[in-house]
Amino acid sequence: MHSEIKTLLYEAEEHYLKPAEIETFKHCASFLAQRLETYELLRNQEIAIFQPVADQLLERFPQEKQETLERALKHWLSVLRYCAMAMLLNNQEFLQRRILEWLTDMVQAHQTQEIESALYQLLQKQLKELFTEQQLALVQPFLERAEMTLLRSSALAQL
Repeated sequence: MHSEIKTLLYEAEEHYLKPAEIETFKHCASFLAQRLETYELLRNQEIAIFQPVADQLLERFPQEKQETLERALKHWLSVLRYCAMAMLLNNQEFLQRRILEWLTDMVQAHQTQEIESALYQLLQKQLKELFTEQQLALVQPFLERAEMTLLRSSALAQL
């Protein structure tokens, strides 16, 4: 739950919310509604997002084993799902703890940084085609965090 909403609910136990607190609550609820709408779109459009990405990935890496490409796709499918939930919760820590901590090691172990980096770029392109700027702005910070953690830290580890 959003920390501001949580705080307001605790304060409401002692007194009725003041007009400014009610406005804050309304703002939080509106923001949550936007995030929920974006979450539902991500969930409902998952195939429309990833099928073109998968097709382009096959074209870009024809020499790679199919299982390697499938693994990278599964990684980013999981990343997008967790980014969507972290966006809904408005909680970067959720993303870090639930997926990025262990997935970073897998990307490094399988040495798929080049494929996963290309996949990330294709995913970004596809999201820009399917979502409004406002919707993309809600999920973008979480995707950027994932990209930075999975790909940039992996690249530094190889140096």
